Amino acid sequence: MSRIGRVERITKESKVTVEINLDGTGTADVSTGVPFYDHMLTSFGVHGAFDLTVAATGDIEVDAHHTVEDVAIVLGEAIRSALGDKKGIRRFGDAWIPMDETLAHATVDVSGRPYCVLTGEPESLVGFVVGGNYPTVLNRHVFESLAFHAQIALHLRVLHGRDPHHITEAQYKAVARAMRAAVEADPRLGGIPSTKGVL
Repeated sequence: MSRIGRVERITKESKVTVEINLDGTGTADVSTGVPFYDHMLTSFGVHGAFDLTVAATGDIEVDAHHTVEDVAIVLGEAIRSALGDKKGIRRFGDAWIPMDETLAHATVDVSGRPYCVLTGEPESLVGFVVGGNYPTVLNRHVFESLAFHAQIALHLRVLHGRDPHHITEAQYKAVARAMRAAVEADPRLGGIPSTKGVL
């Protein structure tokens, strides 16, 4: 049975609807008004093998920040909803993703305890805008919001990289692959993978 989460969030700054099927095949339909973010979220769906639909409108004429962050919040909530009681999942996952000169590593624990550590991004990402629409300084906001609202522990690091596009894309793909491994079914386990009996 598919694990599907669907969440809608409306504020004065944005309207966001996200639906995710954790047991999908990587079909993604994403529209946020921020083209590079659409590309990153599509990569997240494809490389996570999640069926992902994102429809968002927001005050991007002011800045991309509100829309990007709000989508990350709703995506996290949808993942948490789709996970249900978390019975039978692997819980932990990690992935190394090279992208030309860049190498990123992500580790995930679907723990119910939100935490995010992001290290290694070069200072050049603070002031860079990919495609004239996505400020790479938002990467941290995205991953922190995702981790908090999905209630996962996420450690993400950039070991090396030069091109802000490559660095950002490698991070999204690494998180997607780590999440894919963490949420997939473990055929050796039927219960909740915790000595506490709850996640």
